Amino acid sequence: MDDLYLVRDLKLSFPDLAHKPLFGIPPRIDILHGLSFSIRRGEVLGIVGGSGSGKSTLGRVLVRLLEPSGGEVMFDGQDITHLGEDALRPLRRRFQMIFQDPMSSLNPRRTVGAIIAGPLQLHGFDHVPARVDQALDHVGLPRAFGSRYPHELSGGQRQRVGIARAIAMQPEFILADEIVSGLDVSSQAQVLKLLADLVRDLGLTLAFISHDLSVIRRLCGRIMVLHQGRIVEHRATDAL
Repeated sequence: MDDLYLVRDLKLSFPDLAHKPLFGIPPRIDILHGLSFSIRRGEVLGIVGGSGSGKSTLGRVLVRLLEPSGGEVMFDGQDITHLGEDALRPLRRRFQMIFQDPMSSLNPRRTVGAIIAGPLQLHGFDHVPARVDQALDHVGLPRAFGSRYPHELSGGQRQRVGIARAIAMQPEFILADEIVSGLDVSSQAQVLKLLADLVRDLGLTLAFISHDLSVIRRLCGRIMVLHQGRIVEHRATDAL
């Protein structure tokens, strides 16, 4: 199994605007401290840690919503560490993200069908209506839901729409950031099973971010534990 992601000595820091600048330059807060790891093609990697551990920040670096301060991020053999937006645009369909709160990530003024179709149209996919229907099929939602609005759905159904939007792009990698934390236990189990099925059926590579080890262990074959922006554990789930 080859590496889809290879990360070397990854660092990220932000300006500390709460403190007085020194010689006109604000001090910086270090968020990620020299992380090195890989994500193998077709695996499910769990990224776990407490609040403020840097796990969500790391996830946003992997899909280049944030640019690192140092180190290197390789995706499928290509260095994406400091690519500009024009160079990133054709890559964006290859790595997708599912967000924690579907109510804030789904446009309440658009129907489910339009929400899923939007990225497909942006990236120039053909047969968009058929792709929307297929995505709804994959996540177990009736095709008639394409005409509904997010507020008409349950929390678990809204999260399935977020998953459908991501997989409709036929990505190679998906980052799922705390996507079951707001769901009840029954809905959590259903979404986790859905993700496991999609990884198997679509050949996806998945990074699953959570603060809950009991959730992570049900889905992930390997776990990376972060604490204060550093990797403190990194091993197979059974061993951890």
